[in-house]
Amino acid sequence: MTHLKDKLTRRELTIGSWITFGDAAVAEIMARSGFDWLTLDMEHGSLSADQAQQIIRTVDLCGIPLLVRVMENNPELIKKYMDMGACGVLVPLVNSKSDAERAVNAVKYPPQGTRGVGLARAQHYSMDLDSYLKWNQEKSVVIVQIEHIKAVENIEAIMGVEGVDGMMIGLYDLSGSLGYPGRFDHPAVREAIDEIYSKSKINNYLIGQHIVKPDPQGVLDAVDRGVRFLGFSDDFLFLGEYCRQQLGEIKKRLE
Repeated sequence: MTHLKDKLTRRELTIGSWITFGDAAVAEIMARSGFDWLTLDMEHGSLSADQAQQIIRTVDLCGIPLLVRVMENNPELIKKYMDMGACGVLVPLVNSKSDAERAVNAVKYPPQGTRGVGLARAQHYSMDLDSYLKWNQEKSVVIVQIEHIKAVENIEAIMGVEGVDGMMIGLYDLSGSLGYPGRFDHPAVREAIDEIYSKSKINNYLIGQHIVKPDPQGVLDAVDRGVRFLGFSDDFLFLGEYCRQQLGEIKKRLE
């Protein structure tokens, strides 16, 4: 099986999505829908640790890599979700080189990082610690989120941190940090986005983006621009958009 880490290293296009619901059945449906990876959103969602554990287990048993977007760049939170069996993390608001190093240290065991060694689901409850230690060193994934103008100002320093596999642009928070929340076409926001793309191209660096609305054209446009780690909408938007679309079509035909 090709690991997600290998695909990211080769800059292969991968398309994933976001899980926000706490029901493992929803996670299983998403995992069987053809995505290359999924991300469990623990930053903005209201899921409990028990729900997160069930979803991580379900997606893993479906053979799909699952990342966890943690609430903050906190080693204790990152360790907890990695011990549950996540294949890696998305870390919000990474604004500096030291922020990026902190994220890597929290995922990797010594000597690469500072993560404490425990025995939980990821380590097969003590039955396969050696294999997990090797996997952690070679295949665990760290994606940092660039979502503040301070991060754009420090972009090349962040790119230089060993152990970071790529970065994802957080358009909403980035635009908010400039004083124009949600206004992606504002010149100041466009300039910041262009700077990220320019520096990623110069440094052959993996760039990611989350196309929030379930818009296939938005995905294709991002791919044309060089995005190779692409999040395509999320569970509740897929559900809502499809319901409205199909019901709208029925009502239109009944008029």
